[in-house]
Amino acid sequence: MKAWDQGDVVLREARERREAQLEATAAELEAHGIDLDPLPPGHHRHGDEVHAHDHEHPHARSEPGEHPVVGVVGAGPVGTTLGLAFSRAGWPVAAVASRDAGRREAFRRLVPGARGFAEPNALVDDVEIVFLTVPDDAIAAVAGSLRLYAGQAVVHTSGLLGPEVLAPAMAAGTQAATFHPLVAFADPMLAVDALQGATVAIEGDEGLAAHLAELAEAIGAVPVRLPPGSKATYHAAAVLSAGGVVSLLDAIVELGRTLELDETATLAIFLPLVEQTAANVRALGVARALTGPTVRGDAGTVTAHLDAIARSAPGVEAVYRALVERSVAIAEDRRALAPDAAQRLRTALARPG
Repeated sequence: MKAWDQGDVVLREARERREAQLEATAAELEAHGIDLDPLPPGHHRHGDEVHAHDHEHPHARSEPGEHPVVGVVGAGPVGTTLGLAFSRAGWPVAAVASRDAGRREAFRRLVPGARGFAEPNALVDDVEIVFLTVPDDAIAAVAGSLRLYAGQAVVHTSGLLGPEVLAPAMAAGTQAATFHPLVAFADPMLAVDALQGATVAIEGDEGLAAHLAELAEAIGAVPVRLPPGSKATYHAAAVLSAGGVVSLLDAIVELGRTLELDETATLAIFLPLVEQTAANVRALGVARALTGPTVRGDAGTVTAHLDAIARSAPGVEAVYRALVERSVAIAEDRRALAPDAAQRLRTALARPG
């Protein structure tokens, strides 16, 4: 039995309740002389549309031992990257939904066999797990447009939001989770390669999360289970790891301009040191990789830096002060800095620029 499948009993009862409601609605409409759109036997529609009731519900269902059938809502860089990665890993991607026809067709070119739909709910019958790869602000609304059945699951890829935002899509016997690859999705082809060894943060219903961990490993990533309610903290760390590093590099580039160096020249000089530091952190840990005037307790050097920055690149001053303050705390925790030296450094940092 699949992790998100609550069993044949739940599925049958949910289907019977839904069918009874729809039959009553259809009878009421016909009593008022409203002609329903005919459909071939064995077909149905969701929402306000007609269902046929002479056999089992026809949404896609994998056989025991097979990977579940996936659908992707949103054909932007994230959705396209994951659709391609899932397909390459042998997980069937049966459908994509996007109102942008160009993106929809681009997805289908990369993921052969995927059907294309304009509306999210249109792919529900083709899949077992629905991945929402839409912007964070749209997730709740898109989830509310879905009409899931028992045995299906919905997953979003936001780094900030938890699975509770998917509540509008939930019904009896459904499950929800989050699946956030820690990758920069600037270009789908580059991002697919970057998934190798990347972290995928997973939070949600236990059984579904276990299958998502299997999926993460299938695409070459490393699954990490997050405790409930921790997504905002996790996402803050992710932002510092990506945008925060870029902002730091921008500050370095600004200082380079005061030396009459352009961006290319500045990065050529300082990026190797950044890369060496990252390698040291990987090998030694954060505290032992820390070097510079804070470890030496050199308050005079910090004062000279602040004076130079205030004169030539005042926009960098706040960044420098914040990072040196953090360095002092790291050095103290490492016991590499005597209390009086730490106080001299903090006095230098507190002096107005």
